Amino acid sequence: MKYQILYPEAFPVVEYNLERGERLKAESDAMIAMSPTIDVTGKMEGGIVSGLMRKVLAGESFFFQELVATRGPGKVLFGHALPGGILDVELDGSYNLMVQKDGFLAGTQGINVDTKMQNLAKGFLSGEGFFILKISGRGTVFVSSFGVIHPINLESGEEVIIDNGHLVAWPDYMDYNIEKASQGWLNSLTSGEGLVCRFRGPGTVLIQTRNPGGFEGWLRSLLPTGGGSDSSAGSALSSLFNR
Repeated sequence: MKYQILYPEAFPVVEYNLERGERLKAESDAMIAMSPTIDVTGKMEGGIVSGLMRKVLAGESFFFQELVATRGPGKVLFGHALPGGILDVELDGSYNLMVQKDGFLAGTQGINVDTKMQNLAKGFLSGEGFFILKISGRGTVFVSSFGVIHPINLESGEEVIIDNGHLVAWPDYMDYNIEKASQGWLNSLTSGEGLVCRFRGPGTVLIQTRNPGGFEGWLRSLLPTGGGSDSSAGSALSSLFNR
């Protein structure tokens, strides 16, 4: 399988070449264009129960797109809805990749997508919810973000503190704790940071350079208050950030 990420610095798309019989799974509505030799269908990963868990618990799509080069080799262009980066991650089967909601874009054959429940404290405090995505298997995973994806590589014992709204993905062998951004709750709240995640190496944490929640709040501040059309604009805004 051959692919390239086009326009990586702004509004990227992936150009993926499939040989006859090869297939690719992607988030619903990810396909932009494809060769006539390729078929696209909706598929429930893991059956109805898994699909419901992704939709209800993790906020992901119930169905994936499955793109199959049925009638010969061909190309697929796919991307995601928000302005942000796309990064390819190779999995060798030795670990799982934990991904925030809306972070999974596509995966090759051999990649499995499931939901994982965080412990009570992390789910309640992290801002990512009680359920996140667990990507397993062997192959290539494409993760997406709001803003550019930036990798933070940590050596053994090295630590980094990350605003939880900027997390994209991390390997499951890395541990992290939720803590206040500053000493004392008052400083944490007045600084605008609140809670952060402390990761310890070794490993690589993927972060996004923009915070979807912060951007949504900024857009809401520009909208006039009231009912009618203003309310419709607010509903449209909410649907954009809850895709």
